[in-house]
Amino acid sequence: MQAGPIVLPTHLFNFTFARSSGPGGQNVNKLNTKVQLDVKLDDLAMYMNVAAVQRLRNMAGSAVTNDGRLLISSEYSRSQIDNRRDCVEKLRSLIERALVKPRKRRPTKPTRASQERRIKHKKERGEIKRQRRDPGL
Repeated sequence: MQAGPIVLPTHLFNFTFARSSGPGGQNVNKLNTKVQLDVKLDDLAMYMNVAAVQRLRNMAGSAVTNDGRLLISSEYSRSQIDNRRDCVEKLRSLIERALVKPRKRRPTKPTRASQERRIKHKKERGEIKRQRRDPGL
């Protein structure tokens, strides 16, 4: 599989198949169309840099198990082949997003106009609240 500049060998992928949920008539009880793709993140580290693997781990969230396996499943289609392609495409998309290093935010100071707007708004709110007070105090 190719994801951006990285080519991953297919022997890293472990596919498992199960019966899909939902409606489907008689076929639903006979065919294993749900596909689950299982990849060890440690194996991906041989083909990607460590920072990208860490970003991938963070992006995947709960799809990563405690022992460092990424689980991607698909039961979108009634075809096992289509669901298998969908799993690989989901993995490709995740890897391509993880390869992009996020730009570092440069902190800026608030402009004078924005500070003045903020103070003006605070004064207006304070005036509204002051008018709500009981004049007898």
